Amino acid sequence: MIINLKTSFLVIKIMKKFKISFTIINLLIFLTITQCGIYKKTNTREIPTNAQERARKAVDEGKGIAIGNILKGGKTNYEFSSSNPLWRASLETLDFLPLTNVDYSGGIIISDWYSASNSDQDAIKISLRFLSNEIRSDSLKVTVFKKNCTNNNNCSVYTVNTKIREELVKTILSKAAELEEEDKNKK
Repeated sequence: MIINLKTSFLVIKIMKKFKISFTIINLLIFLTITQCGIYKKTNTREIPTNAQERARKAVDEGKGIAIGNILKGGKTNYEFSSSNPLWRASLETLDFLPLTNVDYSGGIIISDWYSASNSDQDAIKISLRFLSNEIRSDSLKVTVFKKNCTNNNNCSVYTVNTKIREELVKTILSKAAELEEEDKNKK
């Protein structure tokens, strides 16, 4: 510390002699003062001397970056909605319905109330939940809601296990199988 103070006074004298700006001197003083205490003693028993071992230890402690198989041509497994045939088949099958909620990360598609006729007396709503990305009958949970309204706008909503639900599952699974086969043929 004494050496740094002497150095600082020496810098001030040089500054006066050569008329160097005050900001440069402040910068130099700051740099000389902050040099105190930066040197950190290390224990060579704890830190490996081999560079590869030090790098491995740093990566294991979360201090470094592991490139892994990137340079070796390792393949990644990204799951985008456009690469999931079950998801694509579901959207293509339900494209005639107005959709209120479509969430790929949550694995759900919910339609709005839909009526084939122009009357608001009877309408259906379809909820489709993805339980897995595999093309199997137990990968989808399809719920069909039916709404019956009277003239007084008294509506009753209930779930139905009709032929609509079975046909939707069958159509989505067959279309997903076709899309998966197309994807395999493209590769």
